Amino acid sequence: MTGGPVTGPSAGTPDGDAPPPASATPPGAPAPRGSVERRLHVLTPLRRAWVPIAATAGVLVQQGDRVQEWITGLTPAVRLLVVAGLVLVFGTYGFLSWWFTHYAVTDTELRIRTGLLFRRTAHIRLDRLQAVDVTRPMLARLAGVAKLRLDVVGTEEKDELAFLDERDAVALRAELLARAAGFAPAEAVAVGQAPARELLRVSVRDLVVSLLLSLDVWAALAAGLVAPLAVWRLSDSAWAAVVILVPLLGAVWTGSLGRFLAGYGWTVAESPDGLRLDHGLLDRAHETVPPGRVQTVRIVEPLLWRRLGWVRVELAVAGSGNGVLVPVATRAAAHALIARVLPGADPAGLEFTPSPRTGSRWVVPVWWKGYGLAVSEEVFAARRGRLCRRTEIVPHAKVQSVRRSQGPWERARGLADLHVDTGANQTVTARLRAAAEARDLLHDQAVRSRTSRAAARPDRWMT
Repeated sequence: MTGGPVTGPSAGTPDGDAPPPASATPPGAPAPRGSVERRLHVLTPLRRAWVPIAATAGVLVQQGDRVQEWITGLTPAVRLLVVAGLVLVFGTYGFLSWWFTHYAVTDTELRIRTGLLFRRTAHIRLDRLQAVDVTRPMLARLAGVAKLRLDVVGTEEKDELAFLDERDAVALRAELLARAAGFAPAEAVAVGQAPARELLRVSVRDLVVSLLLSLDVWAALAAGLVAPLAVWRLSDSAWAAVVILVPLLGAVWTGSLGRFLAGYGWTVAESPDGLRLDHGLLDRAHETVPPGRVQTVRIVEPLLWRRLGWVRVELAVAGSGNGVLVPVATRAAAHALIARVLPGADPAGLEFTPSPRTGSRWVVPVWWKGYGLAVSEEVFAARRGRLCRRTEIVPHAKVQSVRRSQGPWERARGLADLHVDTGANQTVTARLRAAAEARDLLHDQAVRSRTSRAAARPDRWMT
């Protein structure tokens, strides 16, 4: 592998589509892992033991009065024996669940065998991998272990290996991506982690200022202060106020400090296996945006960010949890990143045509001015919103279906909506278009999608 990002066909593959040829193990390179079954890190039983502990704690809380009465009737020696017995049971469960969990990498799949009483074997095809992410929760970082999470095409839930030694997790991730790219087993181990080049880093100052300028953060904070007081005043019940306060505090945490902790140290780097995202203050995450598998890109421009020229870029990847490309960036930097994710796309060059004034202002008063549509040779883009503007961009090759809809009020005003469905269960809607324009767009978009899919290159790693 070369030291810089790969932007064209791989060396030795003229068309860029064929995987590298298999070869023997290079001198001095480690031997391939083969299909030898391996276990997780030895600290994993401590994590597994929390399952029965939580279940037992729930039962004790539910039967609080009876449990307290039973405990008071025991002698100190018997209480000590009960605690020792529970520790032994929980520890045995954690050890056995770890002992009966294995994983193995073969030429075509990753096998994960789990289950103490009921056995489960997951066969994860390497050519169906969407992303392989390494996450390091705070306690795991202190212990030097990490979690490997796998996104697979066609599945909503992620399979994971928790926990592995940090070095083993990084090496296994590199091997899985290399094999998914078509490298021979011997080469997959020797390739190692692909080199990366940093493209963008979000400063702590920009992250903090972006949160302070977010209206949704202040709205959640205001609701968290006003709603409990109003409930307390009207019902004269402190418990009712607490019931309202707890979920609102959760929303405030998620929208403010939670976003700061998740976005801290956000770095975007480019490598042959895609764009790498590293972020997090307490829980560190190492994620990958797979090349060529992004279905939709959304550019979010809150009202107070526009003066500074800031935007947030969100992604929709089929079967993947990678929802944010960058939490805050300048418009120019965001457009440059989108061009990496959607090769050939030029967000800055999109010319949006607004919804027709005649009719639109009667269907959606005031807010109709926020709707717009742009179609280029590479993408279909729709814009909506006035206070918080959202621009959604879909490559023609990722369009699964196109629909046109008309409500009775729209039909009376000669308007229609055009819906574009993607493979990530996302729908991008161009609202309030002239009926004749929407009819022509329906046919033209179907043709563009069909021809783009036929000409699109296969999605492969490291090519």
